Amino acid sequence: MDYKKRVILIDLDGVLNEYTGNFDPNFIPPAKEEAEEFLKDLSQDFTLKLFTTRNLLLAGQWLSDNGLDKYFADITNIKVPCYLIADDRCVCFNGSYKDFKDKIKNYKVWFRQ
Repeated sequence: MDYKKRVILIDLDGVLNEYTGNFDPNFIPPAKEEAEEFLKDLSQDFTLKLFTTRNLLLAGQWLSDNGLDKYFADITNIKVPCYLIADDRCVCFNGSYKDFKDKIKNYKVWFRQ
């Protein structure tokens, strides 16, 4: 691991897999078709950490089963210091609470739009 690279936390459900909102604590949907290419490219410039609320052992097994574990330095459910977070359920604060409040109230996850 290159300690000079900036860290990115990458969410599992809805970003790396085919999750569409039907949460099952014992099953993680298949990886998205382009996930490995995305991770391979991103890992050249950043240290990647899987950021998930799922059982960490299950998530680790999923990464291994999908051949994606080699791109990750760690798996965590804690927001650790990082450059940014890649998630399908987030709103970026742009300095204005009014705009931020509107974005929050009108937010729809990508698979519900």
